[in-house]
Amino acid sequence: MKYNRLGNTGLYVSEICLGTMTFSGKGFFDGKIGTLNQTEATALIQRSVEAGVNFIDTADVYSSGESEVMTGQALKDLAIPRKDIVLATKVFGRMGPGPNDMGASRGHIMDAVSRSLERLQTDHIDLYQIHQADLVTPVEEIMRALDDLVSQRMVRYIGCSNWEAWRLMKAQGIADKRGWARFESLQAYYSIAGRDMDRELVPLMADQQIGCMVWSPLAGGYLSGKYSPGGEGGAEGRRANFDFPPIDKDKADAIVAAMRPIAKAHGVSVARVALAWVLSKPWVTTLIVGAKTVAQLDDNLEAAKLKLTAEDLAKLDEISAPPVQYPHWMIARLNAMRIPTETPVTGPAFKP
Repeated sequence: MKYNRLGNTGLYVSEICLGTMTFSGKGFFDGKIGTLNQTEATALIQRSVEAGVNFIDTADVYSSGESEVMTGQALKDLAIPRKDIVLATKVFGRMGPGPNDMGASRGHIMDAVSRSLERLQTDHIDLYQIHQADLVTPVEEIMRALDDLVSQRMVRYIGCSNWEAWRLMKAQGIADKRGWARFESLQAYYSIAGRDMDRELVPLMADQQIGCMVWSPLAGGYLSGKYSPGGEGGAEGRRANFDFPPIDKDKADAIVAAMRPIAKAHGVSVARVALAWVLSKPWVTTLIVGAKTVAQLDDNLEAAKLKLTAEDLAKLDEISAPPVQYPHWMIARLNAMRIPTETPVTGPAFKP
């Protein structure tokens, strides 16, 4: 297992992170993502740790807190030293009926962190993340609250998830101005079938030395290949019951078709190729993988060992490239006279 620095910190995390959305399923999308019991969840955590995974990601909203409960109980039952696990959780989702039982206000953050610590059976959270962009709470209020959590030693590092580039950059500017804790990570959707992040967020993360935690690198299972022509069918799969995240399925099918011969040449699954492609990106810190079975988890873990050839990567980069949007095509056009063509202007997808 390879370990990467988390953002601009001295903390190292495994390039595969175990996601826990499949734990319990109570009140969470009607169990369509997963309904694992404690024994099954503990087995996944045990197998992950045996494989060298030291990073576990959960959230208070997953199964109304039960995912956090099961994660904490598994770590206790397995007697894993707390120092050996980087534990990440998130706050934002609705946790009660009241008007202040969700969001990223100072009040909700302070209430939520105490409950997460209790459910996880720990005295600190290694990485505390704002789960969604809050369109109501001022960014300064959010950053002040998070800095207080770091000062109070309840939280060691902070991150965000599903934020726009401008909002994330504003948060970093406020933190720098006030001398507060900065975001060290962004948890975001990215896959070979969904490369929207290339446009603004990838250059931002490189500039600000922010680590990237990729969620749904298989696009909700679509990139396993079983839903595309030539697949074995996915009537019982996650996508059949929960069609998320949104993707261009015609384009995704073409990408899967391109991955099939590559997978065959390497003697691996199509899913493993999709994961290895994401891991090949130098700005990716870790992939968050969720699983319902140990066998499924094992296949995902093996992606860390797969090294695609330069030819493989070039072919997959080309077929999956997102369309160039304004102002990037204008920037590339004018900078073509100033910057050598082999030098990226705003990222690898936007060469002139």
